[in-house]
Amino acid sequence: MSNPDALLVDIAAMVESERSNQMPLTVVVPGAVITGRLAPERLWHERVAEVLGASDHLKPFATLFAMSATGDPAPPATPPTHLHLHVARILQGSYGLPHTGGMYRIAIADVSSWTVGDLSYSDQ
Repeated sequence: MSNPDALLVDIAAMVESERSNQMPLTVVVPGAVITGRLAPERLWHERVAEVLGASDHLKPFATLFAMSATGDPAPPATPPTHLHLHVARILQGSYGLPHTGGMYRIAIADVSSWTVGDLSYSDQ
């Protein structure tokens, strides 16, 4: 999407300013449908740093995310350019990958369509 959807940018900005991580969102990007909950960028960075820090092999990378999470908690002066999803899954057929959810950073400009809500499948 060459011109990011202004409403989606506003939703992302509100999540950033309110420090909420409860906004469910499903987006369509080239090659994937991704569903999860929007998180403020700082919270997303903190969580990724925690996960990487718990791994012996990936621990050095945790500092990159921890450094990105520090700073002034005030909302950014510019509109967000990325969505930060947690507990997120790529929908593939009748499965969501990973099953437990993951952390995804998505360029808003790449979103071709979206809906409020977390899509899931049922075995019933």
